[in-house]
Amino acid sequence: MTRSNGRTVRDLRRENRTAVLRRLYFDGPMSRFALGPATGLSSGSISNVVAELVAEGLVEEAGSVDSAGGRPRILLRVAPDSGRMIGVDVGETRVRVELFDLTLTELARAERPLSPSAEGGARYDVGVVVDHIREGVAEVLRAAEVPAERLLGVGIGVPGIVEHTEADGAVVHGQTIGWDAVPLERLLREAVDLPPEVPYRIDNGAKTLGQAEMWFGAGRGARSAVVVLFGSGVGACVTTDPLGPGRALEWGHLKVRVRGRRCRCGAQGCLEAYAGAEALLERWREAGGRPPAGADEETALAALVAAARPGDGAAADPAAVAVLAETAEYLGAGFADLINLFQPERILVGGWAGLLLGTRFLAEVEAHARAYALAYPAARVGIGMGTLGPDAVTVGAAILPLADFFARGGRHEDPPAAEPPPAWTHTLQHRTAH
Repeated sequence: MTRSNGRTVRDLRRENRTAVLRRLYFDGPMSRFALGPATGLSSGSISNVVAELVAEGLVEEAGSVDSAGGRPRILLRVAPDSGRMIGVDVGETRVRVELFDLTLTELARAERPLSPSAEGGARYDVGVVVDHIREGVAEVLRAAEVPAERLLGVGIGVPGIVEHTEADGAVVHGQTIGWDAVPLERLLREAVDLPPEVPYRIDNGAKTLGQAEMWFGAGRGARSAVVVLFGSGVGACVTTDPLGPGRALEWGHLKVRVRGRRCRCGAQGCLEAYAGAEALLERWREAGGRPPAGADEETALAALVAAARPGDGAAADPAAVAVLAETAEYLGAGFADLINLFQPERILVGGWAGLLLGTRFLAEVEAHARAYALAYPAARVGIGMGTLGPDAVTVGAAILPLADFFARGGRHEDPPAAEPPPAWTHTLQHRTAH
């Protein structure tokens, strides 16, 4: 049956199920009585939807609460064991794979280090990344003894721009890591031992970070936010709907200096050429700094921070101090652009380098941002750290299939449309009505 606004009864059922699942997920446990005003649904609709979800094992009872003069009201929650998701972070130093239950509790994890290819620079071999994901998925499923059939999907955060195509699914354009139109979804479907119906959701890593912080982290309660991913490179996600998908921004390739330093993308003067961890370490070496020999990027950046802010009264390394001070100003100018362009309620910093530099560095960045930005939006933005730590990208990646699952009303796939009744039944109904 189709309503005058174009929505079918099936659409309305799905929307009702989605409303109940989301409300229980974010604000549960809740009683049936409380779900009515929270979702805007009638008591009859709530009873029908809850009965369906309980029968399917998606919702379960979670104790009771006293009511005003009546029987205790049964509390309901989303059943944690009713589904599993895998989140994958294809970072620039490692591939991290985590298995979660429906409430984003981690059940198992696997990590594989990434190294630059023989060509040098930050060019990572696609086959190696695919193998790491394949091995990681098998490892976490085996560790948690979860059959692949229980997966709601696999979400993957990647560096670069993601194009969604009909022929190959998600295709990654990762210019800074040497990926040119890599058909990652097709390669994973060919390599990973999962049932063909298990969906893959692949998106930019900054976007998955932003989604995680908005759902579970420092972005909760904000109407709009920009979440910055600060790692080997620099990226960001802008969100104007707390529960909706954000939009990935190639913020690191904003130009901050005409004819400036050469960026990994090949252009000159990008923010990433001054503020990304890779560029930061390169500038420290040029200024006479000495990162630990043979250290990976994370260890070397920690050494830079320690050299600039040593404890126990030791003298600071002037080169490290100067590099960090300059980086703070460039980042502050970049934050000011975000403030002026989007006027967000919050700007949040995440990513492994952002977490490493942390609050010791953020106050300087914020001071520059407020000085460079327009006064009105600058006075209304809060600038702080993300709260989900190094796992934020994998959590956000796992949210991608979970959000799809909720949008389908908690069904693995939309049920097939009912066959339209024969034309003669419409005539019969019309005559009966008269």
